[in-house]
Amino acid sequence: MISIFDLAAMLLTLSALFGWLNRRFLRMPHSIGLLVMGLLASLALVLVDVAFPAQHLYQDLTRVLDQVDFTGVVMNGMLAFLLFAGALNLDLRALRERAMAVATLALLGTVISCASVGAAFWAAGQALGSPVPLAWALVFGALISPTDPVAVLATLKNVEVPEALEVEMQGEALFNDGIGIVLFTVLVAVASGRGGEAMSAGGVATLLLHEAGGGVLLGIVTGYVAYRAMKAIDDFPVEVLITLALVTGTYAIAQKIGASGPLAVVAAGLLIGERAPRYAMSDTTQKYVSALWTLVDEVLNSVLFLLIGLEVLVLRFQVSGLALAACAVPIVLVARLVAVTTPVLAFRWGGNLSLGNVPFLTWAGVRGGISVALALSIPESEAKPAILAATYAVVLFTIIVQGSTLGLVARRTLRAS
Repeated sequence: MISIFDLAAMLLTLSALFGWLNRRFLRMPHSIGLLVMGLLASLALVLVDVAFPAQHLYQDLTRVLDQVDFTGVVMNGMLAFLLFAGALNLDLRALRERAMAVATLALLGTVISCASVGAAFWAAGQALGSPVPLAWALVFGALISPTDPVAVLATLKNVEVPEALEVEMQGEALFNDGIGIVLFTVLVAVASGRGGEAMSAGGVATLLLHEAGGGVLLGIVTGYVAYRAMKAIDDFPVEVLITLALVTGTYAIAQKIGASGPLAVVAAGLLIGERAPRYAMSDTTQKYVSALWTLVDEVLNSVLFLLIGLEVLVLRFQVSGLALAACAVPIVLVARLVAVTTPVLAFRWGGNLSLGNVPFLTWAGVRGGISVALALSIPESEAKPAILAATYAVVLFTIIVQGSTLGLVARRTLRAS
C-alpha cells in the first residue's frame, strides 16, 4: 500500500515528464498531449506485459492506480477548484447578455441529448446482440450528454472563436452539470429499482430545484461573504486564503445539504470574478489571486487528463461490448447535433442563437473526466461494462479528435457563417 504522497508524487512527476516530452516533440495542445501520452503509456505497458509476463509491470502499476478513487478525486476534489478557476475568468456581464442562449443549451439541450442518446444506444445494443436495458441506456445518455466544463475550457484555450460564442460555450459547460447530474441520479435510481418518489415529475422537479437552485443560492451567499471579507482588508496572503477557503467550504457545505457543489462554486466564482477586482482587490492582490488560480487550473488539468489516459489500465472492458462502444461515438455526435439544432430552430425569434454556429457547437461538445467519474460510480450491474466502455470511447474521441481539430472547424464554419 503506497501513501497518498507517493501517489501525488507519481502523478505530478509523470505530468511534468509527459508535458515536457509533448512540448519538446509532439507539440499537441497541453491537455490533449498528456491524455494521449498517458493512453500510449498504458497501451505500451499492456504490450510489455504480454511480451514479458514475468516482469509484472502491468500488475504493479495497476495496483497503484487501483488505489486512486477516480470518482472521488474528480467529483470531490479537483472539480471544485477547476470550476472556480473557470468561472473566475468568465465575463459575468457578457454571460447576462447571452443568458437565454446559455440556459436553453444547458437545460433543454441536455434533456434532448439524454433522450436521443438513450434511445439510440438501446437500439444499437439490440441490433448488435449486446442488449442494454432502456433504463440503463438512458443512464448512459444522462452521464454523457452534458459537455464537460473542464474539457471545454481546456480546449477553448487553443481555439479562437467570437467572444459571444465563447461565452455561450463556457456558460453551457459550467451550468449543464446541474441538470445532467439530477437526470443521472434519478435514472440510476429507476434502473436499479430504487426509483420510488424520484420517478414522478414532482420528485424530479423537487430534486432539480433543491440541487441546482440550492447550489446557485449557496454560491451567491458564500461568494458575497467572501467578497465582503476581502473588501474589508488589503492583505494579499489573507485574500488568497479566502478564495481557497471559499472553494473548499462552499463545496463541502453543498455536499452536506444535498445541493449542487459544481453550481455552487461556479456561482461563487462568477460573483468574485465580477466584483472583487473592481471593489475589493488591490492591483497586488489581483496579480497573486490570478496567478494562483491560473496555476491551480493548469496543474490540476494536467493531472486529470493524465489520469484519464492511465485509467485504461484498471478499467474492465468486455470484448463483446467494443462494437457498441464504437457505435456510441456517432450516436453521441448526432444527438449533440439534434440537441443544439432544436433549441436554435425553436427559439430563433430570441435573436440569441445562430443556426450558423450549429456545426461548431456540435463539434465542440467535448466530454471528459466527469462523464468517466459518473460511469465508474454506477452500481455493479450487467450493463455497467458496456456503459463504461462506451463512455471511455466517447471521451477519448471528443478530447483527442474533436479537441485537436476544433480550431480547423472554427475557421471553416464560423468564417463561412
